[in-house]
Amino acid sequence: MFTRAQLDAVIKAYDIRGLVDEQITPEFTFLLGTAFAQYLIEEREPATVVVGEDMRPSSDDLATAFTDGLNSQGIDAIRIGLASTDMLYFASGSLNLPGAMFTASHNPAAYNGIKLAKSGARPIGAESGLLRIKDLMSREIPMKLGPIGVTTERELLNDYVDFLLSLFGDDEFTAGRKLKVVVDAGNGMAGFTAPALMSRLNVELIPLYFELDGNFPNHEANPIDPKNLVDLVKAVKKEKADIGLAFDGDADRCFLVDELGQLVNPSALTSLIAIRELKRRPGSTIIYNLISSKAVPEIVEEHGGKSLRSRVGHSYIKKMMAESGAVFGGEHSGHFYFSDFWRADSGALAALFAIAELSHSDLPLSELLAPLNRYFSSGEINTTVEDPAKSVQLIKDRFASEFPVDELDGITVEGPDWWFNVRPSNTEPLLRLNVEAHTPKLLKEVQMRVLALIG
Repeated sequence: MFTRAQLDAVIKAYDIRGLVDEQITPEFTFLLGTAFAQYLIEEREPATVVVGEDMRPSSDDLATAFTDGLNSQGIDAIRIGLASTDMLYFASGSLNLPGAMFTASHNPAAYNGIKLAKSGARPIGAESGLLRIKDLMSREIPMKLGPIGVTTERELLNDYVDFLLSLFGDDEFTAGRKLKVVVDAGNGMAGFTAPALMSRLNVELIPLYFELDGNFPNHEANPIDPKNLVDLVKAVKKEKADIGLAFDGDADRCFLVDELGQLVNPSALTSLIAIRELKRRPGSTIIYNLISSKAVPEIVEEHGGKSLRSRVGHSYIKKMMAESGAVFGGEHSGHFYFSDFWRADSGALAALFAIAELSHSDLPLSELLAPLNRYFSSGEINTTVEDPAKSVQLIKDRFASEFPVDELDGITVEGPDWWFNVRPSNTEPLLRLNVEAHTPKLLKEVQMRVLALIG
């Protein structure tokens, strides 16, 4: 049995994550499997769970213990083996079954975790099930009286690729110009999915670090950190490529590098995809999270769409998409959500949108996106602090007398031609800062003022 404190340490706002062998163990995932089974029975969900895993050395054993826990309560499991997180969402959506993905996403090798979903790839976050599952894990799980469940295996990679491509026109990737594409998988799951996907496109693929290795021998699979993009930038310049793609460890996030080796602002990609979706479905709703550029809602409105602002986190955006009927949602962290993909996020699908648009344009990527980059952004600046709540309150106290303060997620302070957001991480002991301003000089001034308060 695990204590409430132990459970609180790893069950986060929208997933479960912790240190392998210390917090996330086979004993823990077996108990999680029994609790998840009880939760599914309470929710009248299907009695079969589809289970995927990333390439981390611990993932297979943890997933096996989890399915044993499911089976002990009479719930069946379908193991799809190695998978990206969006491939697990495809399995949950297309089979209309609950799902569990064993991954710690972009976290270092010492971590692992689990993302859970109801049937139809509906997310399970704190308010939508994780708190109940945590409560069940802290109690004595009654032994199942009756037949135990069974575990089977199923291969879904080709079905996943077929489905992604079916969301585009028949000639979308054949009628345009051939592109040279560098993909940095960071030894993560894009090394498994990208070859199957890119082989179906009219591209010349240049792979970086496609070998699956959960120890991440080349660099961390966290493309939001610029140091992890150095090799991709070098390769794009050396190969004179049209575009570079960087995926995180479980390949549900995608970051772009243009032909000049410059990182593409994720908000620009959000705007590009939004424009394409609004052409296809005029007047639709687009969701953006609160650390996205102010250019995103401006561009959505200019193209006849309706924009909605969300807090950070996939379970929140997916819930808002379901409630609003939004066709697309973008997060500045590189997550992109599609109504045609069960409102789930897919790094591969975002990459396909960029490749499709670029292949049918005579412009290089930098010029294609230039009209979508209207302001100057700091990117996400992470600082380790002893007391995140105290730091946030200090910043609020200093700014609240002069400027409006929004507390949707952390605090967002908006000046006349700048804004910033500070919020605690849900998965790491960090305080995250994002700043945007109309000029580089103003950006630096605001950034330094806030960082001085953070300490």
